[in-house]
Amino acid sequence: MATEQPRESRRDEIDAILERKDGGVRETRDEADKYTVVGAADRRTYANWLTPVEEHFVCHRNDIPDADADSWTVSLTGGLDDEYSLSDLNDEFPTVAVAHTMECAGNGRGQHRPETGSVQWGFEAAGTAVWTGTPLSSVLRGRLDDADDDAWLTAVGGDPSDGDDVFARSIPLSKALEDCILATEMNGRPLPREHGFPVRLIVPGWYGVNCVKWIEELRLMDAMVVDGSLDRPGDHAYWQQEAYRMHPAGVDPEPNETVETVDTWAQLEAGEPDHPYTFDQTVMSVIGSPDGEYAVSAPEDGTIELTGVAWAGDDGVERVEVSTDGGDAWVDAELFGPDYAGAWRLFRYDWDARPGTHVLCSRATDDRGRRQPMRISDPDAWRDALEADEFPWNEGGYAANAVLPNAVETDVESA
Repeated sequence: MATEQPRESRRDEIDAILERKDGGVRETRDEADKYTVVGAADRRTYANWLTPVEEHFVCHRNDIPDADADSWTVSLTGGLDDEYSLSDLNDEFPTVAVAHTMECAGNGRGQHRPETGSVQWGFEAAGTAVWTGTPLSSVLRGRLDDADDDAWLTAVGGDPSDGDDVFARSIPLSKALEDCILATEMNGRPLPREHGFPVRLIVPGWYGVNCVKWIEELRLMDAMVVDGSLDRPGDHAYWQQEAYRMHPAGVDPEPNETVETVDTWAQLEAGEPDHPYTFDQTVMSVIGSPDGEYAVSAPEDGTIELTGVAWAGDDGVERVEVSTDGGDAWVDAELFGPDYAGAWRLFRYDWDARPGTHVLCSRATDDRGRRQPMRISDPDAWRDALEADEFPWNEGGYAANAVLPNAVETDVESA
């Protein structure tokens, strides 16, 4: 069973990452003193489409493995029965680049009241990078003649646990074949150790927990991973069936072999399964500029440009609205810039600013008509929260996308 005991190596890892990223990130509070977590240090990270590696958040629970790219292999199991070195992957298959907005499923956990445990993220656990590597569709081509249409692919990480748990996550085989890659580069550079070197699974549009780092095994299965699924000792199911499930306080989620939909929001709306899994990202937006750190001077014409980013996982961003009065009145912003599936969109709005203090908010709507709720609910609301324009408080603090916790207070001065 996974534990949340302090990890001695965490402090050294964080210090090393902060030094490598040279001011682009800052440490995030971790109640368990267990996770290695740093997030974007500046709101202005969210005024740009591409997130530099130096500003990209990091989150992992176990120690970074001492990996050697020359000897690392990825095993194909569950009847696939093969193994590839990194040079095999590079030499035998095509290389592609995909844009993906990586977001921790716990992004916004620190906005829950009362607080939940673990990492107290605000909005800083999200970033968009270009990931380069080998398409899973190429690796698996010709091997799936006997696979069911509803089969799953389980990815196992090579990070050493100090407990009995194995880091394993399952995704539908259909998603794996659609757009997933085994990434070895990030923004055109070799994958950094803290981001999964030497090879990481990238699942475009899905929460970061599904993008397993330090991949050592890909297993074809008839169902999601449960205890006893893998040919290795330890607890196999914790990271799929217990952690990263949304539920009220004091609930132990029941395991499921499959789900009807991997859309996180749809699971919440339908109430099935009882305690949703965090797969596809919920619709979200963040204003990047102004950043609220300093007062801004209104130019002669009074116009200040608001810029930010919005994303919706597997779905598209249909609309972004902004408010300059804390959410009382809303106007449409303009979407612009790159438009790639699985990556965020830039938005902007020319604000006719007046001197004073203003609370700036943004809210996005996806192409299914689902809009960010205004606030996070009280713990007892749960399933009724969405109808009240609230995001359900949940014990893990997962998938939060409420508007008001991400607002920014800005002072405007006369020029």
